[in-house]
Amino acid sequence: MVVIRLARSGAKKRPFFNMVVTDSRNRRDGRFVERIGFYNPVAAANEQGLVINAERLAYWQGHGAQLSPTAARLVKQLATKKAA
Repeated sequence: MVVIRLARSGAKKRPFFNMVVTDSRNRRDGRFVERIGFYNPVAAANEQGLVINAERLAYWQGHGAQLSPTAARLVKQLATKKAA
């Protein structure tokens, strides 16, 4: 199954997550098909904390990719932020 989830990178105590499309059998930080965005939970006020390519997200969901619970929460958070 193809899944859209977060892959952790960054330094110790400075997390940075890439939102990736991958096979569910691959490891969390392992091989992935495509990077469609990123999430920086410790972003400063002048930095972007969450960026998702909505076009590619819609493409992969149209081809059967499932969102992980955390990725779904972030997509919903971004949608409400853009609507406001």
